[in-house]
Amino acid sequence: MKKLLAITGLAALLSTSAFAASSPEGAAAYIISPSDGATVPATFKVIFGLKGMGVAPAGTDKENTGHHHLLVDGELPPMDTPMTDQVKHFGGGQTETELTLEPGTHTLQLILGDMAHQPHDPPVVSDQITITVE
Repeated sequence: MKKLLAITGLAALLSTSAFAASSPEGAAAYIISPSDGATVPATFKVIFGLKGMGVAPAGTDKENTGHHHLLVDGELPPMDTPMTDQVKHFGGGQTETELTLEPGTHTLQLILGDMAHQPHDPPVVSDQITITVE
C-alpha cells in the first residue's frame, strides 16, 4: 500500500508543459534488469522496458514514441523541463546500457522523453529500484 501511495503522490506532483507529447493511458516504463534489491558487480547491464508505447530516437516525430533517460542516484527533475545532465540520455533509441558504479547502494529510475527530450504528458516514469554494487 505504501508503494502505491508513493506512486500516486508522485503522479500528482509531476506536471508537464503544454508542449509535451502526450502518452497513452496505461503506458509504463520499467527496468527489466537488474531487479529491485539485486547485488551486481561494478560493471553490469541495465535493460529498459516499455509498455504501451514504442521506442524511437530523439527528434523522431511519431505519436506514442519516446526514448529512455536513466536517472542514477538522483531525484526526478522537474517534469516541465527538458532532460538535463542529471540523467543519462539514450537518444539513439537504445533499450539497454552497461553501467560502472562504485561499490555501495545505488538507485536507478527510467524517464521516457519525447522527441524534444521532454517528459510526456502524463509522464512515463518507472518505479525507482535500489541495487547494491559489490
